[in-house]
Amino acid sequence: MNFVDNSNEIDKTWTLFLDRDGVINEECVGSYITNWNEFNFLEGAVDALKILSSKFGLIVVVTNQRGVEKGIMTLNDLREINSNILQTVSLQGGKIDRIYNCTALLDTDQNRKPNTGMALQAKADFPNIDFKRSIMIGNSLSDMEFGKRMGMHTVFITTKYEPLALPHDLIDEQYDSLYDWTLKLVPTAV
Repeated sequence: MNFVDNSNEIDKTWTLFLDRDGVINEECVGSYITNWNEFNFLEGAVDALKILSSKFGLIVVVTNQRGVEKGIMTLNDLREINSNILQTVSLQGGKIDRIYNCTALLDTDQNRKPNTGMALQAKADFPNIDFKRSIMIGNSLSDMEFGKRMGMHTVFITTKYEPLALPHDLIDEQYDSLYDWTLKLVPTAV
């Protein structure tokens, strides 16, 4: 299914789940964004969030951030990054309702994607979330698996890896950026 063809189905009852690094901001491949000074929004990401805020009822970020438990950054550093993301997006007319972080080292932690703990946290905080009416956008297969485990539509962003051959069991759509997907979803936003 090419979901863009059915984009009129999306209304305020839908939830958008987003990975952070490589979707909203430039990813530091092989390392971590450890403070706000290292954080750079990807081109078009803030504009995309503004457009998507008018389409989706909820927008949440689900991000693995094990740099905290590795001692590369502090929890306060991560909180400052989150606060500044929320403020910047809001000042530009967009919104992110909540940012969920998994700082655990072990892949077996229930909250570390592709495990579904952060989705379940979001559902506990926002009981109206319907995973069948949700979209997961990320730039790794663990993001895609996270989405599929919860029954979401998945969108793969190719900022970290080359485009994958479709059809793919974990990927419903793929684009070069969040902004490109947004323009396909809401072409009148240009």
